[in-house]
Amino acid sequence: MAAQGATMTLAERISDGPSGFGGVEPTPEWAQEIKRLARERNATILAHNYQLPEIQDVADHVGDSLALSRIAAEAPEDTIIFCGVHFMAETAKILSPEKTVLIPDQRAGCSLADSITAADLRAWKAEYPDALVVSYVNTTAAVKALTDICCTSSNAVDVVASIDPDRDVLFLPDQFLGAHVKRITGRENMHIWMGECHVHAGINGDELNEQARTHPDAELFVHPECGCATSALYLAGAGEFPSDRVHILSTGGMIDAAKAAKSKQVLVATEVGMLHQLRKAAPGIDFQAVNDRASCQYMKMITPAALLRCLLENRDEVHVDLETAALARGSVQRMIEIGNPGGGE
Repeated sequence: MAAQGATMTLAERISDGPSGFGGVEPTPEWAQEIKRLARERNATILAHNYQLPEIQDVADHVGDSLALSRIAAEAPEDTIIFCGVHFMAETAKILSPEKTVLIPDQRAGCSLADSITAADLRAWKAEYPDALVVSYVNTTAAVKALTDICCTSSNAVDVVASIDPDRDVLFLPDQFLGAHVKRITGRENMHIWMGECHVHAGINGDELNEQARTHPDAELFVHPECGCATSALYLAGAGEFPSDRVHILSTGGMIDAAKAAKSKQVLVATEVGMLHQLRKAAPGIDFQAVNDRASCQYMKMITPAALLRCLLENRDEVHVDLETAALARGSVQRMIEIGNPGGGE
């Protein structure tokens, strides 16, 4: 069997299971084949910051979902391979309706995006018929199509502040980002959907407090989707941790902050895939996860085998009907017109 396995091609090694495609190791041979197939298909490979390190390293571009979707729209290639979760590939399709957009495994969903459906939003809007809907980019195309203005984690405050203060705002779907925006803007007529990312919600205040206590000289990078974001701000406000070393940041903002960091150590509260790009951006800093178990199983479904299968078989294609795409594109465009498009998530 060993001899037979040694003679199998990379394609023949691909296996499928309930947790995704496997059977292929990220060897130099694999990386070379991925690059060759991408050139052959006139495809560009985009990888989100939370992807496996080997997927990030073989990609043409790495970043947050909105930045990657905007790169996709400007890329000369006809085909976009989006290594991320499904709503991200949908956003790329919304901004590039004429291009073929593929996701290596269409089963890679998102607990946050799935926390509100288009039907949920229609019902909520019926309760507040005069309200404006602000949706985080971590939503499906169908939800974006019912949205007035999209936002990112780095510009959510600016987007909400741009709205008439007398107008009700429906903010969705992330309750922790919503609470952060409400706290900063002081807006009382802001209604928040109680959705959450299961990974970020699981990074709790007790963990953050313990890490801050045992690493008093570190800086804190905290994603606003985290359940511990409030604790981070409390630590700073109460003087228990220097406020100039507590940063609430999108994934894109973390990269910028890493390059400007003064400390030798940074504690990072977000999905652990982010550590790979942070360590590349600032190799002299010791980046440590606040919770080293904060790994998204959906992000990690984009395996070496899944990416190889995607390029070999031209699968899985992402479709958004033209009417939905046009409405969704409008909500993204209105956000961009406000300024500071910022990091996606």
